[in-house]
Order: sequence, then structure tokens, then C-alpha cells
Amino acid sequence: MTTVRIPAGWPATEEQARLVQDELRERVVLDEPGPPPGTGRVTGVDVAYDDERDVVVAAAVVLDAATLEVVAEATAVGRVSFPYVPGLLAFREIPAVLAALDALPCPPGLVVCDGYGLAHPRRFGLASHLGVLTGLPVIGVAKNPFTFSYEEPGVRRGSASPLLAGTDEVGRALRTQDGIKPVFVSVGHRVDLDNACAHTLALSPKYRLPESTRRADSLCRRALQEATA
Repeated sequence: MTTVRIPAGWPATEEQARLVQDELRERVVLDEPGPPPGTGRVTGVDVAYDDERDVVVAAAVVLDAATLEVVAEATAVGRVSFPYVPGLLAFREIPAVLAALDALPCPPGLVVCDGYGLAHPRRFGLASHLGVLTGLPVIGVAKNPFTFSYEEPGVRRGSASPLLAGTDEVGRALRTQDGIKPVFVSVGHRVDLDNACAHTLALSPKYRLPESTRRADSLCRRALQEATA
């Protein structure tokens, strides 16, 4: 497990963090389709906290996109780098996630975050933030719609409906299994929304959540237990 230190100059206040978001948001790339689903590698990243002990753990799990077999995995542990502020959660998670990605023995390919990209009040969630800092194609697949509205998609797997901020589509509610609650897909960086949804379906052959997210969640929970034992 890699040990993470809070980077020098990391934002310490809400005002500083919002200024960083404003600067980095201009660098998000939205006009690339991204890698074809089912090819190359896909990496799930996830984070777990123990706020009482001031500990954050991140996990990165690389899957073969065709078989969904695990190719590599890495974890990183450090101090929580920012207070809990809705809309600024990336500043709590990014240092540990970057360290976990850096510790991988192979390139991650497409990265899937358990969170948001453009589906964010400031249009710059974790998936976009991570994509800009790494240059990697990144998507967000979240468990809930945050503050956005949507109509319930059809009951069959693959059905989708726009996730809306007013009249703007910031993502999609996507049914990954028949009759099961949808997930909420948004573009992060260097992937378009159609492709992001196609990747999410390819990564979810049996369960509601993508295998990338399921594996990363399990690994970071185990790593947090070890780090706080």
C-alpha cells in the first residue's frame, strides 16, 4: 500500500478549491469519443474514509475490458486532505486516487469513478477533475442523481433517459439490469456520453454497478480495515 502525503499548495479553503475548479474546468475535453467498449483496459477507482482517525484509502483495480478479469490492483493510504463540503468532494479524494493510479504496474486505460463528471453543480466533479490532472479518459457512474432531475427510464437493460440541469443534459439515468434501479452516468474527460453509457453496460453484465466499481469498492474497504487495525 502506497502512503500519500497532501501535495504542497493543496487548497485549504472552499474559496481556494472553487478557484482551482474554475481554472481546471476549462481544460475538460468533450469532443473525443473515447476508447471502444470491450477493448483494452478499464480501471475502477474508489475511496473509503475513517474520519475519526483522519484516514483516507483509495483503490484502483485494472480489468481486462473484454473478459472483466483483474489485471492489476493498487491501494494508497493518507490523511484526509480537505473537509467535507458538498460539490468539493474531489479535493478529499484526488491525492489518494492519484497515488493508487501511480502505483499500478500497467497503464489504466479508461478510468471509471464512483461519482460524477459533468453531472455536478459546477460541471466539474471527480471524474472531470481526475481526467484533467491525468490526461486519461474518465467517466463517472454514480448511485444517485445528486441534485438533477430525470424521468424513469424503461424497465429493460440498456434503457436510458436524460439527467437534466434545467434543460441541459449533464448525464443519463441508465438501466443496467432489467427492473433494477438505474445508475447515473456522466462524462468526465475525453469520452462522449454515448460511449460512457456503452462502457457502463459492458462493465455491468450481472449486477447494477459496473464490475470496475464493485472490485474497487471491495478492495478499498479491505485496505481501510488494514490501515486502521
